Amino acid sequence: MNQGTGQAGEHVLVLGTGRDAPAMLRAVEGVRTSMMSQVGFVHKVRQPALNSQVLALPADAPDEAWIAVAEAVHQHDPFTRIAAFGERDQNRCAAIGAALGLPTHSVETIRLVQDKLAMRAVLREAGLDSTPAAVAEQEADVHAFVSKHGLPCIVKPLGGSGSVGVSRIDELSQIQHAFALASGTYSDLVRPGVIVESFLVGPQCSVEAFSEDGEHEILCVTQKFSDAVTFVELGHVAPAQLPEATEAAIRELIPAVLDALGIRFGPSHTEIVLTVNGPVIIETHTRVGGDEIPELVADVTGADLLQLAVSQVLGVRVLPQLRERLGRPGPAAASAIWFGAAAVEGQLSALQGLEDARRIEGVTEVEALVAEGSTVERLASSRSRIVSARATGEDAASAIERARHAVASVRATITTATVPADSTALL
Repeated sequence: MNQGTGQAGEHVLVLGTGRDAPAMLRAVEGVRTSMMSQVGFVHKVRQPALNSQVLALPADAPDEAWIAVAEAVHQHDPFTRIAAFGERDQNRCAAIGAALGLPTHSVETIRLVQDKLAMRAVLREAGLDSTPAAVAEQEADVHAFVSKHGLPCIVKPLGGSGSVGVSRIDELSQIQHAFALASGTYSDLVRPGVIVESFLVGPQCSVEAFSEDGEHEILCVTQKFSDAVTFVELGHVAPAQLPEATEAAIRELIPAVLDALGIRFGPSHTEIVLTVNGPVIIETHTRVGGDEIPELVADVTGADLLQLAVSQVLGVRVLPQLRERLGRPGPAAASAIWFGAAAVEGQLSALQGLEDARRIEGVTEVEALVAEGSTVERLASSRSRIVSARATGEDAASAIERARHAVASVRATITTATVPADSTALL
């Protein structure tokens, strides 16, 4: 994946919407991009006219159709590189890369990453996981799992992200609703199906790593704060405050997991639970983390994960420069982000206090996540959150306190179906 140093005349096919990555690629002299996305998401491609081509196919088009379209363009305007910087369409990227002979993640690696049950099976075979898990094709399968493994358990989409459709079951009466929720149709789903697995008890973290030619470097362990009911992430702080033995166990586990799944290059975002028996994998992703986790990592390490990924796609070896950067102190000791959600469902008329929140000591960013006039809901998924605040501090506690203070300074004016517009604090 990393032979060469990048050269003029590169034509990169980017699968999905790419967010900022296509512009970063085009900022390199001699690099052109083409985009290939699902029809329903092509409107999210930024600066579409700056691409050589923008190709769109239906979400349910088979891989063969995606390959055929890519091959047709490749014949008259060859692609030299291929990449997917987000979760969506990584499977198509792998299939097209294999067909065109362009280096990227293997089809099998992406299958394992996107299929949580297949991932657990591979990790179990490698001696890296023992979490009971099973596919649930119907409610009866959840009942059978509970009879065998007990409660509590988690029911969630097999290939979901963004905490959509996730439920904890503590009583048998909750199974019907949980199965229906996990079986729903969501834009974040990359693979259909429902999985049930034993509930892992302990604090949750994510591990941000970068790989090159099968070597893995952990940049940061980030602590996660989630809602106890919906499991939606409410905040993160980097670096996580962990005992040395716990961090050592994480740094031993993660490279072994990445090896087992065949992840040899690029960024990875692995979610774990710190159980009494040590760190246990929840899931992993071949992309940078969401929720501005890359910005938190940059705040505390000085390393830009997305820029590293872009450079690597162009053939630049980046692990030496990353390790050199990690060997020096980062810009901040700690960085945190916190989110606010509406206390009621309704129409958002206004968000007040954003500017005041931005003036709080240590706060580096306060952002409205939805536009005025939008319909908002109580916390159900990561898309329910309506404001975020990021802050740095001399330690994790101060960074979290500043970010939470900033969110608490914002008030939302919401009109509900039964009550006129009212200004309330965010959850």
